[in-house]
Amino acid sequence: MTTSPPDPPSRADKHRRSTRAVVTAVVVIGLGLTLRFYGLGLGLPAFLVKYGGSILWATMVYMLLAALLPLISWRRIGGLALAVAVIVEASRLIHTPWLDSFRLTLTGALLLGRIFSMWNIVAYAIGIVIGMAIDRSALRAPSK
Repeated sequence: MTTSPPDPPSRADKHRRSTRAVVTAVVVIGLGLTLRFYGLGLGLPAFLVKYGGSILWATMVYMLLAALLPLISWRRIGGLALAVAVIVEASRLIHTPWLDSFRLTLTGALLLGRIFSMWNIVAYAIGIVIGMAIDRSALRAPSK
């Protein structure tokens, strides 16, 4: 018994996945900023605020890549997102005056962080797995 390969995604499917990924990324960004700015004030443990933010950051990276690369499989996007996350984390080991100055800004802290931590890579992996699960269940679901 032979099976034919699945039909390639239509333009509408690609657009739907990209749109859903962007909307999801915006929601994740909102959650991340809320956690960052209000988490401690709401009485959440510092551990949850720090690593929850890292998890949400990695989920955002996955979603943005899914939006930009709608034809790529969720597994490949997961690998690419993990590579981006590890490169960003490893970049924290590089210190130049301009880069350290940027890291001291709010934008630099949110995008690049300040201090290297292997635990961040663990949090990123968790966030990417969450992104992959969302992608497989919601982003690729046919619209009704």
